[in-house]
Amino acid sequence: QLQLVESGGGLVQPGGSLRLSCAASGFTLDYYAIGWFRQAPGKEREGVSCISHTGGSTNYADSVKGRFTISRDNAKNTVYLQMNSLKAEDTAIYYCAAGPIFYRLCVMKQPDYWGQGTQVTVSS
Repeated sequence: QLQLVESGGGLVQPGGSLRLSCAASGFTLDYYAIGWFRQAPGKEREGVSCISHTGGSTNYADSVKGRFTISRDNAKNTVYLQMNSLKAEDTAIYYCAAGPIFYRLCVMKQPDYWGQGTQVTVSS
């Protein structure tokens, strides 16, 4: 069974940091681009960041540039999202997603697989 499992979410104060992980089971991430998406209450799901299967290409939403960093460790079959200087508006459920083609996943927002999501709450 192919699965993506997110972890690392939680409650953090404004200005704090969290690191989200996306681990794959049932398949190897080596040949997949991975994206992080988020959905806040009452809002549509939006793309946050994306990384190609080699890690050579990345992109970020304007709202998180300079604060979030995406990376991957293919040996651990895991992708990470380091989130620094968190703001209240970063509060959302964060999902990771996988697709074999960077453009289709990261620009067209059309993944093949979704994780179940992890809640991130930024509040004092």
